[in-house]
Amino acid sequence: MELWYTQEHSPNVRLSIKVDRHIYSEQSRFQRIDVMESYEFGTFLTLDSQMMVAEKDECIYHDMMVHVPMATHPAIQKVLVIGGGDGGAVRELTRYKSITHIDVVEIDKRVVEVCRHYLPQTASKLDDARVHLYYEDGLRFVRDKEQAYDLILVDSTDPFGPGEGLFTKEFYGNCHKALKEDGILINQHESPYYERNKGSLQKTYERVSAFFPITKFYGACIPTYSSGYWLFGFASKKYDPVRDLKKDQWEALELDTQYYNTAIHKGSFALPNMIKKLFDK
Repeated sequence: MELWYTQEHSPNVRLSIKVDRHIYSEQSRFQRIDVMESYEFGTFLTLDSQMMVAEKDECIYHDMMVHVPMATHPAIQKVLVIGGGDGGAVRELTRYKSITHIDVVEIDKRVVEVCRHYLPQTASKLDDARVHLYYEDGLRFVRDKEQAYDLILVDSTDPFGPGEGLFTKEFYGNCHKALKEDGILINQHESPYYERNKGSLQKTYERVSAFFPITKFYGACIPTYSSGYWLFGFASKKYDPVRDLKKDQWEALELDTQYYNTAIHKGSFALPNMIKKLFDK
């Protein structure tokens, strides 16, 4: 018998991955959690049947979420991660000795517990002394914070279900308030390829750019994500991610990254014309 995981990318496109074993499943208070072992991508986690993290290509997503802002603003010390219950972003952040404090706000405690057990590759640094876990709504958590963080990473699910509030104008305004004067906001922006995603991308751009003078997008190819091409948002009060890249300073750290390097950093902000047109005002 063959077992396949299939995710719908659009009404006309699906991705299927051959599965060796379906090793865990539960309905938490917030969402359905599944863990499967595949032949090609290793162990992977889905939430409400949507791919979240796979062993083989998670390094791409987490490298691009963390090292892009760190190479732009190496003085970052205090970080807020909203979502990120798999621990991959935290793992990359803890590689920087300069970072002194990491708050992680994950609404679903079961995601963290499941990843600790089945995905130690990503969850291995959640017990670092600098990491402080909060199991609550990220939208609510950030409301009363003022100039508290150098970097906010919104490592959320897509803009529906438990993650819906993390794509609102209120949320981005609160993030702006919670960041210091030279702070940076990074968030995942889904795929720009299929029509059903383009509207939410444009709305998010409008909402973020209303608060941050520097708002840019950058991309990466992630095979297990919708269309294989994913966008991230970079928003800052001060730093331009290309102009202010601290290439020599970051390379001097000699971090052994699997995907990120400073050439990819620069190139990731060179977007195809069909994507640039989505954000032209």
